[in-house]
Amino acid sequence: MRYTDVAIVGGGLAGSTAAAMLGRAGIAAVLIDPHPVYPPELRCEKIGGEQLDLLRQTGLAEQTLRATTLDGEVWEARFGHIVARKPSDQHGIMYDTLVNTMRAQIPAEVETIFAKASAITNSGERQKIVLSNDEEISARLVVLANGLNIGLRHMMGIKRRVISECHSVTLGFDVEPRGRTHFDFPALTYWPGRTRARMAYLSVFPINGAMRANLMVYRDMTDPWLPEFRKAPEAAMRALMPGLGRMMGAFKVVSPIKIRPADLCVSEGHLQPGIVLVGDAFSTSCPAAGTGTTKVFTDVGRLCNVYIPAWLATDGMDAHKISQFYDDAEKVACEARCLAKAYHLRSLSIDNGLSWRARRWARFAIRLGRGTWRSIRGGFPTGSAGGNGEVAASEQPRHGRLA
Repeated sequence: MRYTDVAIVGGGLAGSTAAAMLGRAGIAAVLIDPHPVYPPELRCEKIGGEQLDLLRQTGLAEQTLRATTLDGEVWEARFGHIVARKPSDQHGIMYDTLVNTMRAQIPAEVETIFAKASAITNSGERQKIVLSNDEEISARLVVLANGLNIGLRHMMGIKRRVISECHSVTLGFDVEPRGRTHFDFPALTYWPGRTRARMAYLSVFPINGAMRANLMVYRDMTDPWLPEFRKAPEAAMRALMPGLGRMMGAFKVVSPIKIRPADLCVSEGHLQPGIVLVGDAFSTSCPAAGTGTTKVFTDVGRLCNVYIPAWLATDGMDAHKISQFYDDAEKVACEARCLAKAYHLRSLSIDNGLSWRARRWARFAIRLGRGTWRSIRGGFPTGSAGGNGEVAASEQPRHGRLA
């Protein structure tokens, strides 16, 4: 049996970040994951805003950001017209690249065991983990960072409750312009014009020399629109966003289309001695709201910077200690904010109630006003972008219902 202070089950973003942070802090830890190299997966594909601040708090930002592609500026558009051009700090990176970059920063003192955890026995003192290769690990604390894999948690009496089934669906793919070497925009966010589109937005941004597209929609996985999109994605995008051609010109999809539905889920029965859940293992987020990485870095940052060092300084690992993490004010506020954003964006995108229609118009007016002010200060016009890079300032957005 191997002995350690902390055993981390799951080597995705949360688990790999925790392993790197604990190892750098000199805390004895092991990471358990079946994949020597994390495989491609449609999850987080860019980080920015407050996520950058949270990443810096982990101490892992410098090497991680070197693996990303900064867009620098984003164009926001609706009805085929530019609403705003603004500076952007979004860093594009494929999820497997992000995880493997984190793994590369794990100190050698933290051993990675390439196996699955098949059973956990927990108590207020030490926890025993049985692995798929018949090895056993004894740890003071187990960090469950195994994402959507619920089997192990169910064995421990931890249940997952779905609070919004198929809350959103993400489509990820690469795009290229036809007849040109590049698009006119450095990055693009295209907002829907009408609720019947059942979409949150289209985001097009650079990753390592390619242009990546994330299309966020609100549809059931049985919706025939999804297989139709796979068959003819360019035509489906033009039909969904009639003015998109003004922004992108002629374009083609040049990679397989990956589709990922997202349920909003919360854990129940998770407060147990010796076990702590982080990231998606604790609760899931909506990819359209872009808060998944925020939740991960908040969870892991608070756990590894504040709680684990304090817990290991005294005997035992009872449920009272674990509750301190779940009750942490920053974590609780982050959970509430991320959940509220998921519901707000969905209603803002597809709800036809009068109040939501008014909010859509207000948001459109505010973005247009801010974009116009930036354009005046920056010396360039707003309008629609042509395929040759010219901007027609004389063209005004067509009047139409945002709802």
